[in-house]
Amino acid sequence: MSAARVGVVTFPGTLDDQDAARAVRLAGAEAVPLWHADHDLKGVDAVFLPGGFSYGDYLRCGAISRFSPLMTELIPAAQAGLPVLGTCNGFQILCEAHLLPGALTRNEGLHYICRDQLIRVENTRTAWTADFAEGQEIVLPIKHGEGRYVADAETLAALESEGRVVFRYAGGNPNGSLNDIAGITNEAGNIVGLMPHPEHAVEELTGAPSVDGRGFFTSILKRLVNA
Repeated sequence: MSAARVGVVTFPGTLDDQDAARAVRLAGAEAVPLWHADHDLKGVDAVFLPGGFSYGDYLRCGAISRFSPLMTELIPAAQAGLPVLGTCNGFQILCEAHLLPGALTRNEGLHYICRDQLIRVENTRTAWTADFAEGQEIVLPIKHGEGRYVADAETLAALESEGRVVFRYAGGNPNGSLNDIAGITNEAGNIVGLMPHPEHAVEELTGAPSVDGRGFFTSILKRLVNA
């Protein structure tokens, strides 16, 4: 059987695409480069929207990127079940594209934050989290200025009651996100967005705070192989 193919999207300003591609390869999958201006998903089995500072962020993070030609292909594919992971700016784009509810706003303290962060896993039923255990605490890097997750009371209540909060900040909330939310999923569980960066925590060689990020990539690989 050929290796699972995971697309890694690059926008102007994306800076974590090579880290994302390496994480995909370390898990045993093929990383397929996807350029934002193309109308072609290249037949990939899953898609990773990595972090960075996509063009148009000066308006609102992800607000312009969500209209890129590639997104016109990705949105219906994701709605039809294609597994999609968005980290940091990728999470912001998923929210702007209405693939996930809510929005990411300026950090509560109005300062850019770059540090290792303790995260608690709340949901292991998604395409990207099956290799974790519910309640497991992991350490992932965060680096963002607009990572405060907000949503109206009705949306928050739905996320909580439906078990769609996938990750929460533990050991202190770094940005003021409501309900300590660090990541969420859609109803089907194929789309996950989070502010922390699992692609920066996959190998000890780079001085990562942990290798806890590997679980995202082994989870999706097992899902695709067993599909």
